[in-house]
Amino acid sequence: MSRRARVTPDDAGLYVLDGDVRRVPGLRREEVADLAGVSADYYTQLERGDVDGASDGVLNAVARALRLDDAERLHLFDLARPEASTRLAPSRGRIRPSVQRTLDAFTGGMALVRNRRWDYLAANALGRAVYADVFDGRTGSPNHVRYVFLDERARAFFDDWPAVAHDTARILRSEAGRDPHDPGTAELVEELSQASADFRALWAQHDVRLPAAGRHLFHHPLVGDLDLVFEAAALRADPGLTLLLATADEGSPTESALRQLAALPAIERGH
Repeated sequence: MSRRARVTPDDAGLYVLDGDVRRVPGLRREEVADLAGVSADYYTQLERGDVDGASDGVLNAVARALRLDDAERLHLFDLARPEASTRLAPSRGRIRPSVQRTLDAFTGGMALVRNRRWDYLAANALGRAVYADVFDGRTGSPNHVRYVFLDERARAFFDDWPAVAHDTARILRSEAGRDPHDPGTAELVEELSQASADFRALWAQHDVRLPAAGRHLFHHPLVGDLDLVFEAAALRADPGLTLLLATADEGSPTESALRQLAALPAIERGH
């Protein structure tokens, strides 16, 4: 419904008669059904969540009609095929020693491992140093979503907090769709929905985003501005866990700042 509300008749190439008064923004159900080549009753059934038996062809047709991007299309299939995305039992949060050794061996930047609800389960020294506020326990166990929405320090730490907050909510919704029966993610969403008006507003938008490479700017209290490029990769041997690596451009002020941060005593870095 949220995606249908965002597609205008002009976007869809539909002719609208003069004087056609629309009670809701976006396309009508009948228009989406026509664009997807299904009956209006069947599309209404899909929109209400009754997707049992819907073929890949139908889902793809609906995705095209609603002009879904790659993240939204994948989310649609995750919701319609929950058994496919949870074929492998998710990791129970135990980090294998070889994974921690790999993180510790990555000394040129940040290295962290998170689960679908964005708990940071492991990190190297620079990961803990850059994200010292996340790991200091003020908002409980290290969790990116709680830090962004419940820790006031996050608004000064992130260069563009509104964009980070939006991306955090979008990625969390995508991850939740990968394992809709995970009680941990549902509990986190309920907690944040009660505690943060900002989170409630963003969650209600139903936006999704795939974890992806990207540049992020931080204002670190000890070493100043950090300009880091992140890469994300699934740990294939640990379903549901994601490896995050962040590095600075060679010869940049951020590279120097990271070396300075790494040289500080652990207690000064916030450990």
